[in-house]
Amino acid sequence: MGGMYNFVYTAQPARVVFGAGTAARVAEEVERLGRSRVLLLGGDHVRRQAGYVEGTLGDLRVARFDGAVMHTPVAVTERALRLVEEHDVDVVVAVGGGSTTGLAKAVAARTGVDQVILPTTYAGSEVTPVLGETADGVKTTRSSPEILPETVIYDVGFTLSMPVPMALNSAMNAMAHAVEALYAEQANPIVDALALQAIGAIGRGLPAIGADAVDHGGRSELLLAAWLAGTCLGAVGMGLHHKLCHVLGGSFELPHAATHAVLLPHVMAYNAESVPDVMARIADVLGTESAPAGVFDLVAAAGGPTTLAELGMREGDLDEAAHLATERRYPNPREVTRVGIRRVLGEAFDGLRPV
Repeated sequence: MGGMYNFVYTAQPARVVFGAGTAARVAEEVERLGRSRVLLLGGDHVRRQAGYVEGTLGDLRVARFDGAVMHTPVAVTERALRLVEEHDVDVVVAVGGGSTTGLAKAVAARTGVDQVILPTTYAGSEVTPVLGETADGVKTTRSSPEILPETVIYDVGFTLSMPVPMALNSAMNAMAHAVEALYAEQANPIVDALALQAIGAIGRGLPAIGADAVDHGGRSELLLAAWLAGTCLGAVGMGLHHKLCHVLGGSFELPHAATHAVLLPHVMAYNAESVPDVMARIADVLGTESAPAGVFDLVAAAGGPTTLAELGMREGDLDEAAHLATERRYPNPREVTRVGIRRVLGEAFDGLRPV
């Protein structure tokens, strides 16, 4: 389908250092920013990686904080801010997943310090100018250029310790960013190209890590996809799938990444009739007949979750979830109705393979 293009695209400026062993360059990257007083953010689950970074930084590290938690509560951010003040910090170096990155962004948004992020999962938030924070149980989201980290160091070695189930769910979280970018209102040719490349990389990477927990090639594909998909997330808006994941996570306490893995094929099936060209392109890069079925099979073959039931969702809560997810209008290629969403949730609850 040829035709007239009409779009707005804003490139997000960030430096990306990608490869194996790239964490060794962290001190060099801090100095490149003209900074010398590092607050290191880590956590229990990334003790090994954070310890390595601490050793590499040497005297540049003036403080360390290991208390990052999910959903970036403001009370935790305030504890980290006290260290920034006490130690005259001018840059945060964050090692970990979405929680550590969120804390780095929250500190930077309030103080203007630079950020260097070393991701250990496929969250993708390290390349977005978006910050979600919670105060008194309420989550608010804002977007601004100073929230975007200056430098991201993607070291494949830092992702090898992620257990296969976690790697799979995290990769599906990235896949969802790429899929929804293709039918976003702000979709454009650059983002389309990134999104399709991300989807293809996940299609190759997931079967590889299912076969061998430390398949370096597979993990490299998935980390590349995380960066590409995160870039898509930072450039265009998300639709129905992300709204549903938000509702199920926020109101029913379902695990974020695993919810993405279960829901995505069903939301794709719901939207397929409205964006057949998008689904054809996804099916093409995955090498499958049907995009929704192809994504479902990818998760199932890697031993991932395929039902909301196994994530702890109760069937009795599906009506309420459908109600919460359809209270407000938000962009989606197919009209969002309560009946339609209730059906999507029912099929995801049972784990029916979409056609």
